Amino acid sequence: METVVITGANRGIGLGLVQVFLAKEARVIAACRHPAQAQALQTLAKSTALEILPLDVTDEASVTNFIASLAGKPIDILINNAGTLGGEQQSASIMDYDAWAQAFAINTIAPFRLTVGLLANLKQSPRPRVISVSSMMGSLAGEGAGHYAYRSSKAALNKVMRGLAVDLKPDGVLVCPIHPGWVKTDMGGANAAITVAQSAEGIYKLIDTLTAENSGRFLTWEGEELPW
Repeated sequence: METVVITGANRGIGLGLVQVFLAKEARVIAACRHPAQAQALQTLAKSTALEILPLDVTDEASVTNFIASLAGKPIDILINNAGTLGGEQQSASIMDYDAWAQAFAINTIAPFRLTVGLLANLKQSPRPRVISVSSMMGSLAGEGAGHYAYRSSKAALNKVMRGLAVDLKPDGVLVCPIHPGWVKTDMGGANAAITVAQSAEGIYKLIDTLTAENSGRFLTWEGEELPW
């Protein structure tokens, strides 16, 4: 039975991933800021394979405590899913700079901090994998404008994960940023192209079949490679 850690697990894609991995008989460590308030997640708590832990990815003490609580436990898969859109004001005409900084803290810095913090756990796995939920909006090959906070923080995440793929290669840790699709979530909106269940199932299949050849590549939830 593999052990998977999922951040931002209380809703949206994170919650969908918890459901899929539990259905596949994995051991799931679901992390979110306020577990007691995560009603949808708590409904799954009857499963003995699910452990729900508090984690605020932008709070250093919270991250430290989370990592300490997992000391000595092997982790096969880390999914850095917690993310933010970066505020409503992020255009050339008006920018919320505090929200932009927060976007980098959540979308870029936190996945790095958690990955290196749990590296000892990942090294105990015979097949360690780190997946960070990114977005095709972070691709430098795209020509879209606006959403500067979101786009830039995801582009930076991609570069960070590509660097970690190189650094962690000697340890056998596979690292990939992935585009989860345009998903019907609070962030994606009701008009999005796919459901949470579709995205989560695709991400599961991608993780399950991930090889060293694909480590460090930017992939979609369907396994297709995206340009950086």
